[in-house]
Amino acid sequence: MSRYHSYINSTKEILSIYKGDEPLSSFLKKCFSANKKFGSKDRKQISNLCYCFFRLGKVVMNTSIEEKILTGLFLCSNDSNETLVALKPEWSEKCKLPLDEKLLIINSSLLIPEIFPWKDELSESIDHENFCRSFLIQPDLFLRLRPAKEKIVIQKLKQAGIVFKMISETCLALPNSSKIDEVVELDREAVIQDHNSQRTAEFIKSEILNLKSEISVWDCCAGSGGKSIMAFDIDPKIKLTVSDTRESILANLKKRFNNAGIRDYKSLIVDLSKNKSEIKKLKPEIIIVDVPCSGSGTWSRTPEQLYFFLERKIEDYSALQKRIVSNAIAQLQPGGSFVYITCSVFKKENEEVAMYIKENFHLQLKQLEVLKGYDKRADSMFVAVFEKPL
Repeated sequence: MSRYHSYINSTKEILSIYKGDEPLSSFLKKCFSANKKFGSKDRKQISNLCYCFFRLGKVVMNTSIEEKILTGLFLCSNDSNETLVALKPEWSEKCKLPLDEKLLIINSSLLIPEIFPWKDELSESIDHENFCRSFLIQPDLFLRLRPAKEKIVIQKLKQAGIVFKMISETCLALPNSSKIDEVVELDREAVIQDHNSQRTAEFIKSEILNLKSEISVWDCCAGSGGKSIMAFDIDPKIKLTVSDTRESILANLKKRFNNAGIRDYKSLIVDLSKNKSEIKKLKPEIIIVDVPCSGSGTWSRTPEQLYFFLERKIEDYSALQKRIVSNAIAQLQPGGSFVYITCSVFKKENEEVAMYIKENFHLQLKQLEVLKGYDKRADSMFVAVFEKPL
C-alpha cells in the first residue's frame, strides 16, 4: 500500500513544480534522471498518473489533488489498474464500464464539457462533447508506408508480433506504446505521421496532378519535413524548396531527408512572420504552409498543453498566421496553388484565416475541410486549398 501512496505523492510533487513550459515527457525524463530511486515500473506508473491528471483538462473539482489524480486514472483506464486496486478497489473493478457509467459511479461534479471550455471558439463542424471525451483516450500511433515499402513493413511488424490495424493501403494504426524503431527503418520505409496529417496528401496530390509533370513546391514552414516527404512520395520529380525559421530545425530535416532518399532540394532559413526580400526569386507553383498554431487538435497526445493554455493565445496565433500567409502568398505563381494547413480546432486559426486569404489576396477557394480525428483516436486538422488566378 505504501508504494502506491508513494506514487501519488511523487505525482503531486511533480505537478507542483511543472509549469508547462516544456513538453511533459521531457520534464519527466529530467525528473527521473535526477532521482535514481525510481525503477522502470515506478517511472511508468508515475508518468501515467501525471498524464491522467492533465487529461481532465480545465475541469475544476472541489476535492484534493490526490482525488483528482485517481479520478483521472479511473476515467482513462479500460482495465484494472494496480494503483486503483490498492487505493480505490471499488473503482478498479469497474474500469471496463462505459464512460457515462463511470461518471455516475464517482458521483462527481465533473462535467465532460468542462475539459475543453472554449466551445464558442471551435470550428463549427467540431462536436464539442465528443471532442472533450477524446481527451480521456490515448491516441494511436500512425505509420505512413512509403511507396514500394508497404509489404516489407507489414511483414516486419507481423514477424515482430506488433499489433496493427490497416486504415488504408498506406496507413497503419498501432497502440501508442508500440516500439517500432528497432523493427522498421523510419523515414526510409515508413514515416510516423498522424492519420489526418496523412490525409492532407489527398489535397496536395490533387494540386500536383493538376499541374505539369515537373513543378516547383515550396514547403515554407517545413518543420521536420513530414509534408515534404509526403509530397516527394506523390511525385519524386518535384522541384522542392523547404524553409523554416531556425538552422537547427532544418538540420533535423536534413537527417530525415537523407534517410528518406531526398537529395535534390533547396533549403532556406526564413522567418515569414517578417517580410523577407530574399525569397522573391522562388515563384513556386505550389506552396504548402503548415503554419505554427495552437496545436489544439493534437492536445489529446499532449494534454498538459490543454491544461496550461490561455485563451488570449488564440488571437496571437491567428495574427501570426496572417502575417505568414501574407508574405508567402506574394511568392505564388499565377495559376498556382496555396495549401493552408493547421493542427488546430479553433475557427480563428482555421476558417477565419481562410476567409482572410480569400478576401485580401483574391485567391479562389477550391476546398476547405476540418479533418476530425477525435472519433478515430487521431489528431484533428484543418486544410484549405486556394488557386491564384492567371
